[in-house]
Amino acid sequence: MEHRQDILVRFGARVRELRLSKGYSQESFAAKCGLDRTYIGGIERGERNLALRNIENIAKALDISLSELMRGL
Repeated sequence: MEHRQDILVRFGARVRELRLSKGYSQESFAAKCGLDRTYIGGIERGERNLALRNIENIAKALDISLSELMRGL
């Protein structure tokens, strides 16, 4: 069986990839999401287990659907 990275690590990498593609710093992105910058950093490092509301806030801030945010995970 192929070993896959933990879902939190994969999700964090996806958020970082999309955030950077939109040109946001962690600080500006966190403000757009209504979350703390250190929380966004924890997400991107795979250290945070997010609530669904926060996942929805991230998708909205990126102006993408939840399914697009989760693509490839």
